[in-house]
Amino acid sequence: MGEEVKVGGRQDGAELVRSAGLISGLTFVSRLLGLVREQVFAASFGTGLYSDAFQIAFRIPNLLRDLFAEGALSAAFVPTYTRILTREGRAEAMRLVNRLLTLLAAGLGVLVLIGMAVAPQIVALLAPGYGAIPGKAQITVTLTRIMLPFLPIVSFAAVAMGMLNAERRFRAPALAPATFNLVAILWAAVLWLGGFGPKAVAVGWSVGVILGGLAQVATQVPELWRCGWRLRLKWAPGHPAIRRIMRLMTPATAGLAAVQVNILISSVFASHDPSAVSTLNFAFRILYLPVGIFGVAVGTIATTGLSHSAAQGDMQGLGETLRRALRMVAFLTVPATVGLMTLTVPIVRLIYQRGRFTAADTDATAMSLMLYALGLLAYTGVKVLAPAFYVLGTPRVPLYGSLAAVGGHLGLILLAYPWLGFQAVALGTSFGSLLNASLLVAVLQRRLGLLRGHGLARGLLRMSLAAAVMGLATAGASAWLESVVGSVGLLAHATIALLPIAAGVGVYVAVARVLRVPEVQDFLDVVRGRGH
Repeated sequence: MGEEVKVGGRQDGAELVRSAGLISGLTFVSRLLGLVREQVFAASFGTGLYSDAFQIAFRIPNLLRDLFAEGALSAAFVPTYTRILTREGRAEAMRLVNRLLTLLAAGLGVLVLIGMAVAPQIVALLAPGYGAIPGKAQITVTLTRIMLPFLPIVSFAAVAMGMLNAERRFRAPALAPATFNLVAILWAAVLWLGGFGPKAVAVGWSVGVILGGLAQVATQVPELWRCGWRLRLKWAPGHPAIRRIMRLMTPATAGLAAVQVNILISSVFASHDPSAVSTLNFAFRILYLPVGIFGVAVGTIATTGLSHSAAQGDMQGLGETLRRALRMVAFLTVPATVGLMTLTVPIVRLIYQRGRFTAADTDATAMSLMLYALGLLAYTGVKVLAPAFYVLGTPRVPLYGSLAAVGGHLGLILLAYPWLGFQAVALGTSFGSLLNASLLVAVLQRRLGLLRGHGLARGLLRMSLAAAVMGLATAGASAWLESVVGSVGLLAHATIALLPIAAGVGVYVAVARVLRVPEVQDFLDVVRGRGH
């Protein structure tokens, strides 16, 4: 057995906020670049045939990525790596990384080849409505085959991110997604300068996905090298640590498969409505900004702390980390929800309305965004709640939560589709997320008593009151500014959207401070550079 390595224990509020602040800042850069990428894409394609085709084609490796890489694999790998690093030493932890990478290279390589062979059937399953439009299914199949190698590439990136996060080296893994978006934007500029037609540009965008994925891996290699990692092929699928990862992945994969069923359901319904796939995707990309900045950032830090507490048998520390993480997610997400719902049209108009993206596209996307925003708190909360069950060795509970989400999602779509059309997909997603988060909270409290009696409900109420005051202020400011500067041109769009957002942050922090929300001080310390 190797020398034990102590990487860390429980996290206090300042450490959690400071580390989350670092990841949030870098994630904000990534998400901002992601929105720029989406802006370029929207201006190039609008919400037409090639946009819809690319969205479904990119969704296929993304489904597998969420299923096998950044979702189940990360959830299973980080606790296992942390356990070995803490108890057996760094050398054995590095051998685990190489065993896992070797297994992934073989297994995912075969999966990619199978996916290329059955791409027509996959597209027909995900988007049955595409077959009614000449050429739409065929171009989607072509783009799918180009982008399938993204799966093993991003899986390697996910292992690197998990390893570095477990080592509490958060900068490189948080920066990696930004490199993906930056490469995609630069590649899009090359395509634009080349003057290619829409079909060639769609193919070019697909190639850019592969280039961006390679950049995402390359960004983390120097930090991996400094940790002592060296690539060595090690075929050991029966190793106890690999078997542990597979055991944890099995229910996690099943739970995430339920989430992917939600996406499949959404795609099937949306594929029958022209431009619906693109409209929903553009709306969700905006929602993903606060999800990434708040939910993923706090969830990443919390998972590391939870893993270390579990490895050391520190249940009190685990509970403290979980509660702090949930309060911080709520403190950041509640006002984001209100802001998205009161400023939907100005935000969508600022981000997308140019080129082939019209005012009608803005209205449809804004409605989708408003419905998606209803589930933002639940969606981000699950990023913290689900990992708690994985580190506690009870991964079946998130599976049940995901199944509840699927049932609620499908049921609401079937109920609301006759009245809302494809917008029912967004509402169903929010409802399913609320069911999922509610189940996880109930089980955590019933089994472990980790949540009740620690001021979570009282804090959430105070945050909601502060956010309500903020919402009135932002809505009023936006309407007044539009009456002054009009709604035509980029400067007017930026004024109507950005100034109310800035004012809203100030109002929320001020009211939350008056209401004595503890997270305000942690937030202000980080902003002032005094987190310690």
